Amino acid sequence: MSIRNLALTASCVALCAVAAPAFAAPADDYIELREEIWQDVLDDNPTLATRVGDRRGDGRLGDLSLDGYLEDITEAREFLARLEQIDAASLPADLRVDHAILRRSLQGEIDASQFDHTRYVMFTNRGGWFFSLASLPYSSPLFTEADYESYVGRLEAFQPMHRDAMARARKGVEMGLTQACEPMQGLDARVERAIFDTPEESGLYAPFAERPATIGEADWTALQMRAKTALTDGVYPSLREFVAFYRDDYMPKCRNGLPGVSETPRGDDYYAYRVKNFTTTDMTPDQIHNLGLSEVARIRAEMVEVAGKAGFDTREAFIDHLRTDPQFYAETPEELMREAQALAKVMDGWMPKLFGTLPRLPYTVQPIPAAQAPGNTTAYYESGSLETGQPGIYRVNTTELDQRPLWELPALGVHEAVPGHHHQIALQQELDIHPLRRHGTFFTAFVEGWGLYSERLGIEMGLYDTPAKEMGRLSYEMWRATRLVVDTGLHSKGWTKQQAVDFMLDSTALTPGNIDAEVNRYITWPGQALAYKIGELKIRELRTRAETALGAKFDLRAFHDTVLENGAVPLDVLEAHVDRWISAELEGDAAAA
Repeated sequence: MSIRNLALTASCVALCAVAAPAFAAPADDYIELREEIWQDVLDDNPTLATRVGDRRGDGRLGDLSLDGYLEDITEAREFLARLEQIDAASLPADLRVDHAILRRSLQGEIDASQFDHTRYVMFTNRGGWFFSLASLPYSSPLFTEADYESYVGRLEAFQPMHRDAMARARKGVEMGLTQACEPMQGLDARVERAIFDTPEESGLYAPFAERPATIGEADWTALQMRAKTALTDGVYPSLREFVAFYRDDYMPKCRNGLPGVSETPRGDDYYAYRVKNFTTTDMTPDQIHNLGLSEVARIRAEMVEVAGKAGFDTREAFIDHLRTDPQFYAETPEELMREAQALAKVMDGWMPKLFGTLPRLPYTVQPIPAAQAPGNTTAYYESGSLETGQPGIYRVNTTELDQRPLWELPALGVHEAVPGHHHQIALQQELDIHPLRRHGTFFTAFVEGWGLYSERLGIEMGLYDTPAKEMGRLSYEMWRATRLVVDTGLHSKGWTKQQAVDFMLDSTALTPGNIDAEVNRYITWPGQALAYKIGELKIRELRTRAETALGAKFDLRAFHDTVLENGAVPLDVLEAHVDRWISAELEGDAAAA
């Protein structure tokens, strides 16, 4: 994960609460370097700056030019060289954690830069820069005239950003770095749905429907005209250009045959890098594949037990019932949303029982925007911001209702909302740590591992109160276990897409439509899907270790707060931190005795 090109959104809170000693020179050097890096991140990420309340990026979008990317890598090398001159062992404990995370982030960015895939593969089947404006109406602060000026400036900045991204994408096509053909079908139609005949039809123009009292009529009219011009003369022509490029240049040269990234130049090395980067471990694709097969066998046995509890002779018969019985499916998008929203309030009620520290930022439950929903995943989370007035958003896919069973909602909700992504990410944004850690680090194995661990917490929350919901949870756990097998199968063992689909159909209770969308995702986003199960297994391992060591003294709320109090961290850093907590708890008991 690059700390400079952020996809999302800290040092130990307990340690930071202790009165700080007078820092020696290495600590001063480190603190100065960390702040310099953070300021550079804000310079390069205008929308992130807005989310944290910094106005330096008003009216701008990110730089997607190749020159800008290469400049970022040069700076990352310079920052890493300076960081390595600082003796980490001489730093206070909290800064040692900080130093290790910053080093890993910079090194990961540099490691990625050795691959042309990183330079020129600009989109997946789920999207790219062409959808970067979709969240702008609700992620932007829109209170003052300056806010609206910034919003319009970003609409105007889209076309030059688009030109830079297109130049890199065209180079990727020339180099044979296209995605496999089948998973990319329909992306052009999704982009077309974001193009309208008039600006007023677009959600991007929605902020201009009513004039705020703080803006005069003449200024408001001028802002409206600029917004309309930006859409009609900039955004829409750019999107049309992408659609034409996609149909005329990209799809004729997409990859047929085996879909794995190993079929591209240096693909095997690139995949090995992504496995290491996403899991924050040194596991090989073979080791992960074998772990996945083991987990699949374990979960399958549990599914057999649940099927028997439901009165079915076989696991397969129960799954077929769950996939086909109309009682398990909403008839309208509104019904699906009502179910998801009502369940969210039940989940909210459990949070004080599971955590001692809760974030202030609330979340809401909304559908995935219509232009992005077809072919997209079942749900996802969008982080919010107190500074901009945006809540966290748990987004639900309300298309293809016959592929969205209601028995999946409990596991889905605890993963995407609370105690999963919203709780962890919103809490990280509010921790009393340096903003580079609050907003500038994201380790998928931790974040998604926590989301999957949260699904298991649904057992303790009593959410899986029917065999159908129990099978829903097990199917979701099986889904993440099969990813270990399927992702490595596709990208390191020469699997076809159909092999991956068949394996997931046989192993999970997911509907065929969901499985097809998921396999398409794994093909175009190699390695990312491995992080979930690897992270979850580590958190479960650490909980078992703590329960065994502390016995009757184990405090679940304190354990959860300990796991989350550093924000997203690599798994080895998490393990060391939990081990220190266990030791401190044991020492405290010994002193009390």
